[in-house]
Amino acid sequence: MSVFHDLLVKSVQLMPKKIIWLFSKKYIAGKTLESAVRTVKELNSKGILATIDVLGESVNTKEEALTAKLKSSEVLDALEKHNLNANLSIKPTQFGLGFDKDFAYEQILELVKKASEINNFVRIDMEDSPYTDLTLELHKRIYKDYSNVGVVLQAYLKRTYHDAIILNKNGTNYRLCKGIYIEPATIAFKDYQEIRDNFMKTLELMLRNGNYVGIATHDKYLIDKSYKLIKDMNIPKDKFEFQMLLGVREDLRNKINKDGYKIRVYVPFGGDWYKYSLRRLQENPQLAGHIFKEFFTFR
Repeated sequence: MSVFHDLLVKSVQLMPKKIIWLFSKKYIAGKTLESAVRTVKELNSKGILATIDVLGESVNTKEEALTAKLKSSEVLDALEKHNLNANLSIKPTQFGLGFDKDFAYEQILELVKKASEINNFVRIDMEDSPYTDLTLELHKRIYKDYSNVGVVLQAYLKRTYHDAIILNKNGTNYRLCKGIYIEPATIAFKDYQEIRDNFMKTLELMLRNGNYVGIATHDKYLIDKSYKLIKDMNIPKDKFEFQMLLGVREDLRNKINKDGYKIRVYVPFGGDWYKYSLRRLQENPQLAGHIFKEFFTFR
């Protein structure tokens, strides 16, 4: 991110939350589970899959973690009740990974078990680098007993290709994305093309080894490259899907859907929308500029 864009994002952070919400709500299903269900129903009506995430992260107490588990359990209930073509995404720090990895394991295991009972799936999201090993270890422990769980790898981390070599041996179900957290150059690629190259290198490895991959990107370059790779390797359609965020590059999303490939949209909801919105602004400084401009228009 340039210095100008960095300042722009920081300036937006000083604005009233109600202003940021006006622009963030395009990327968030709403503040309630009911609003998320409505969004997923609309996506499903277009042949688009979804994954629902209850916004929140980095809890500090077991009570907060238990509350997070209850909210995610309610999502699974809603998926079954409404027969939605969707699954559940969770952030492990929301369940206590930051202060008690065994406690977090127990909470997430309950969710995976419940999802298994209704023939559904849980995606364990990847957060910033202090949690990479803890998250992969957590996934490994659960996957020994339940196969309806997957994990995320981030192409901007230099370790990712090696992680995929190890995880491929277990038939891991992936979401592969570029990554959004700010990491030091010692562990993360900073050049845009380097990240793209590592994304494609890792994707090829995953597909070649027969793993299921959620190709999570809004980058048309990577989508086009993925199309070609899938065609050249003759990968069956039941071995991959494309994934995107709600409200982002809907033109590409609709094209992928029209082309006959599975496309899954990440549908976040909940009261803890602010931190998520700020990360989206960091990822897309152009959005920050738009908000900044519109703020003064409103005034």
